[in-house]
Amino acid sequence: MDKVIVITGASGGIGAELARVAGARGAKLVLAARRRTELEAVANRSGRDSLAVVTDVTARAEVERLRDAALERFGRIDVWVNNAGRGITRSVAELTDADLESMWRDNVHSALYGMQAVLPHFQARNAGQILNISSTLGRLPVVPHRSAYSAAKHALNALSACLRLELRQTHPGISITVVMPGVVATEFGANALGGGPDSRALPGAQPVEEAVEAILDAIAHPRPEVFTKASTQAEVERYYHDVAAFEADPGARPGR
Repeated sequence: MDKVIVITGASGGIGAELARVAGARGAKLVLAARRRTELEAVANRSGRDSLAVVTDVTARAEVERLRDAALERFGRIDVWVNNAGRGITRSVAELTDADLESMWRDNVHSALYGMQAVLPHFQARNAGQILNISSTLGRLPVVPHRSAYSAAKHALNALSACLRLELRQTHPGISITVVMPGVVATEFGANALGGGPDSRALPGAQPVEEAVEAILDAIAHPRPEVFTKASTQAEVERYYHDVAAFEADPGARPGR
């Protein structure tokens, strides 16, 4: 894999596994997260061509510094993966202003800063891929305690689609891809704002290795949207065909 890939949220979960596998397959990596010790450990496991850049992706200036570090080290960026994000365990009735601000900051602003930081570089080359890690809940708002997280991922999906349409005529060489995992066996649930069940203990949780293979396939074969589970597309179609029937089905809870 002869690509330079920037991965945010790389100190654990999907980001760390993506770094490990992509590095083993020859990618040059620029890894970003706030936790220095964990981030450097991931970089050390991901090959010689891995650069760890401690970054708070909720700060625009730090995301721009991340871009500059990648260009200084490797001279180009081929793929930018906006993977950083955080969940919440809170019903709509309980949401506070701070909850909503946190979800938008961690899941929308952080990805927007990444898109805007790398876009001029991609436009100058008419080449590159922005890959936003969203969620099945960005299509299926069916897990009430993930309310604001689901709303934020819907917003991320919309921003991604709008940018893709903007670039279609002027820069067709740039790909914008949204990847939507469901429940993945990582520490995501345990780290949610307000606590919550550990995703690794949930029945049917997708192995992180499986989710990462879907992401790598989306890098190898860029396309607008990817679900990490093949069955999810049918669930989305069923939801929009008859929302009332879907919501009445107690088994229709595929989200994170």
